[in-house]
Amino acid sequence: MALKNIGEGLYLYPGSPSTLIKIYEGKAVIADPGQGSGRHKDLKREIRKLNLKIHAQLTTHGHADHVKVAPKLEAPLFAHRFEFSIVESPLNREILTFGSKAPRGFLVSQFEGEVKVHGIFEWDDVLFGLKAVKLNGHSPGMTGFLDEENSVLYAGDSFFGERVLKSVGVPYLIDPDLFKDSIKELQHYAEEGLLLIPSHGKAVKGKEALELLEFNLSRVEEVESRILELLKEPMSIDKLAYRLSEYFGVSPTPQLLALNLVPLRAFMAKLYNEGKIEALVDKGLKWKVL
Repeated sequence: MALKNIGEGLYLYPGSPSTLIKIYEGKAVIADPGQGSGRHKDLKREIRKLNLKIHAQLTTHGHADHVKVAPKLEAPLFAHRFEFSIVESPLNREILTFGSKAPRGFLVSQFEGEVKVHGIFEWDDVLFGLKAVKLNGHSPGMTGFLDEENSVLYAGDSFFGERVLKSVGVPYLIDPDLFKDSIKELQHYAEEGLLLIPSHGKAVKGKEALELLEFNLSRVEEVESRILELLKEPMSIDKLAYRLSEYFGVSPTPQLLALNLVPLRAFMAKLYNEGKIEALVDKGLKWKVL
């Protein structure tokens, strides 16, 4: 695979996640280095073709698949303040992703190596010509990187490609309301004609972007409404995860069901706080609508 030019001094290297490359003052800066046994070599090779070296790295958030090869690129890494400990600590990464320490080899992208963060940024900071945009909900410090000159927003995991959503059923998030707020923020950027790039999925613009964002938003709302429908029968969160996978036509692998428990706990907290569901003990912890 080769770099795709998407603007003046702006490139995208495909993958899951994709990697953004910004040429700033004659130096290469990358966002979300990603994962894969040879990805660091691929990125170095492609940037050498531009007669450049990697000057710095940014990450949208601390999930393992976004930072796994960062140490091999030998360039300082910058992360949002809320993501700092998640990026650096293997245990914190697993706690955020899985809800606790994960079984060894259970998560596709988990790894035990440490990742050093060299600098912290805040939302609205400008780093190497890219503005840090608040798009949290998928993770505590989820950040988009806005290239105003090129009208491009690299949005990380604040929204997902259609194929990704259809493959998982329940979108991965830690706060449904924050996730929806970020989608609505992205809709404003789409209406202004910006190219939006999710980490997992193709870049979209205009009508296509608005349609994909609406699909993300409607999926979150559909999960919530379906939970309320299913909980007319008291059930455990594990059973709820399985029933939702059936509803969305997704193959319920152990890994998928385990990961879906994380966003489902976030939905349960929201619905409980709104007084829509309650917890009870019936041969285990179960939930039901009020």
